[in-house]
Amino acid sequence: MLTRELNLKKGDVLIGRPLGMSCGCPITHCGIVQDVDPRTGVVTWCVTGPLAPREHGFKDLGYYIAEAYEGLVRETRVELRIGERYFFQPKMCMLQWRHSGLVNYLNRGPDGIQVRVEGLWIG
Repeated sequence: MLTRELNLKKGDVLIGRPLGMSCGCPITHCGIVQDVDPRTGVVTWCVTGPLAPREHGFKDLGYYIAEAYEGLVRETRVELRIGERYFFQPKMCMLQWRHSGLVNYLNRGPDGIQVRVEGLWIG
């Protein structure tokens, strides 16, 4: 299992390229590991941009499958509902590509709406 080979742990700096999501992405993604499930190999990481890998080194995931995006929605033109597919623009997307996904978790908090989006597509 890749997570064992790389000995991933919270705080590690990663790079990798998402595969699938209709066409994949030509841009290498960089981020920090938030959690690793040793049983399933699922890695939760926060995309940050290229500065940390340049300054601190990194572990290379190679190609990976993005299962979901999680984050805060601070502005929306429509009411978000679980089970609906929405188009969105990730703040860190260097290509400024339109993404879409199916919302399967919502929680209103003081900083915005915490959301989990699965079934990701680009374009």
